[in-house]
Amino acid sequence: MGTEAITAAELLYGMPLLRSVAGGDGGAEPGGGCSALLAELKQLWGEIGKSREERERMVREMEAECMRVYRRKVDEATGERALLHQSLAAGEAEIAALTAALGADNSPQLKVNKWTMSLTERVSSATSLLEELRTIKAERTRQFADIKWEIEKITAEIAGRSYGYEGSPRASEVEEHDLTIRRLSEYKARLTSLQKEKSDRLHRVLEHVTEVHSLCDVLGEDFIAIVNEVHPGLHETADPGKPTSISDGTLGSLAQVVAMLTSEKAKRAAMLREAVVLLVELWELMDSPEEERRGFRKATAVLSPDKEETLSSGVLSVATIKKTEEEVERLTRLKAGRMKELVLKRRLELENICRCMHVEPDPSTVPEKSIALIDSGLVNPSELMASIDEQIAKAREELHSRKDIMDRINKWLLACEEEQWLEEYNQDENRFSTGRIARLNSKRAEKARLIITKIPAVVDNLMSRTLAWESERKKPFLYDGARLVAVLEEHKQARLRQEEERRRLREQKKLRTLLSEKEAMPHLKRPGSSFGRAAEPSAANRKLVDAGRPAGASSAPSVRSGASSSAGSGGSSSIGAGSAAGELVRPRSSAAVAGHCGEFFKGARRLSGPPSFSYAALPKGGGGGMSSSLALS
Repeated sequence: MGTEAITAAELLYGMPLLRSVAGGDGGAEPGGGCSALLAELKQLWGEIGKSREERERMVREMEAECMRVYRRKVDEATGERALLHQSLAAGEAEIAALTAALGADNSPQLKVNKWTMSLTERVSSATSLLEELRTIKAERTRQFADIKWEIEKITAEIAGRSYGYEGSPRASEVEEHDLTIRRLSEYKARLTSLQKEKSDRLHRVLEHVTEVHSLCDVLGEDFIAIVNEVHPGLHETADPGKPTSISDGTLGSLAQVVAMLTSEKAKRAAMLREAVVLLVELWELMDSPEEERRGFRKATAVLSPDKEETLSSGVLSVATIKKTEEEVERLTRLKAGRMKELVLKRRLELENICRCMHVEPDPSTVPEKSIALIDSGLVNPSELMASIDEQIAKAREELHSRKDIMDRINKWLLACEEEQWLEEYNQDENRFSTGRIARLNSKRAEKARLIITKIPAVVDNLMSRTLAWESERKKPFLYDGARLVAVLEEHKQARLRQEEERRRLREQKKLRTLLSEKEAMPHLKRPGSSFGRAAEPSAANRKLVDAGRPAGASSAPSVRSGASSSAGSGGSSSIGAGSAAGELVRPRSSAAVAGHCGEFFKGARRLSGPPSFSYAALPKGGGGGMSSSLALS
């Protein structure tokens, strides 16, 4: 048994631990430490004289003591292993929770191999991953908190609650069980929608405030006072730390204020427009100077619809409207004292327009009668003025419609004047003389002849236009009291009679010339004549020539008395006889025709006054200036 105990002790003491201890204490060789100690202990026991029983007892004690040491180490190792398993389990549980909260798709995963990795390595790996997940969770939680706070802030602003301005506490609580990217994207999308809505509301508020400011500026109202009634933070002097109110209540109140101010603007614009219309009429009526009008130039902008949106500051204020109405009242009182003068002025304007048309003005408003009616109080001066203004409007409209015909009448009369001048020029014995004036008159005569040839076409064109005017207006075209168509018909008939008379006189002159030439021939005895003298003109031809002479005129000189003169003077006597006969039977000239046409316009010339150009002022030798100015077509 002792041998077994020694063997057990040796086996026990041969453990690596004892070998390491022995190696550490004595510095013996590894693997021989326990054997050396046992050998030394055996030697010591032998020297001491220990008995076998004592030696066995002491070996058992050593074995028990070794077992206790080993048990304690095993227990410690077991406890450490349990703690590592517990830590690993807790870490894995927290990792799983964080991964679920953060989203498995977007979170790092724990990658361990329990067959190849020790518990310490697995715990260390789990701890590192856990720290990383905790950092991600903290950052994600902060993002959720910021976004949720912004959402609550904008929601409070839209709802009209005083929350979310700078310095207010962030009382938002983040639900940590769902911190996934999907939920964060939903929060961001909601925040973006709210920010867009906030931007739209801010834009609408700014538009309303700008419109209120513009309306207040035009109406002369206190902008700050009106805006403060809606919300104190809407004007520039508000607290910059507080946000602009964008609530539904603020928008609704601003819309009501804008509608109220717009209605007030339209009302005041109508009042001012009514006053300005009267003011402008009074200005025109009384010829007010520019100094009096200058102070109300801004107010007259309400009469232009395109300028009504850009009215200047204070134009529609109560003070401006009151000032304009007071000016209208002042001019109205002043108008009553100057009504006679104004009526006469309007009547003179009407007469001037009628004079340009060569027609008689309405006799119902002659100056004498108008003044008498005003003095008697039988008629309101304003009504009389309105009646004259209506007549002026009608006269202007008729003047515009008669313009084309009046221009052609002036050309026709000018052509008649040229015809009269040409008749006087043809009777001038010195027209063939040399000199500058004679050359100019000759050129003018050529142009006058060209113009005179166009008179019939001008008259026909003028008559057709006049008839068209009468057909359209359903009334005759009067010129200086006579119907223009009748004057033109008379002119045409007169020209026909003139042409007929000229044709007849040309035939008479031709016969008279032939007669004079035969009478001036020498007395030659024709062969076979028993009387020895020329044949006398037939009785029919002599009777025709005599019929062309005016009554009471002396007869033409006899042929025989002319023949008794010297042979050299025979031609002169013939020419002189022809000239004398021409003076006796000269027909009525074209100037006479023009003068005859002018008789129809006589009597009304006193109203038309001096014409726009004077025919009498044209010199006979004035060249072709007048003729060249005629454009007869």
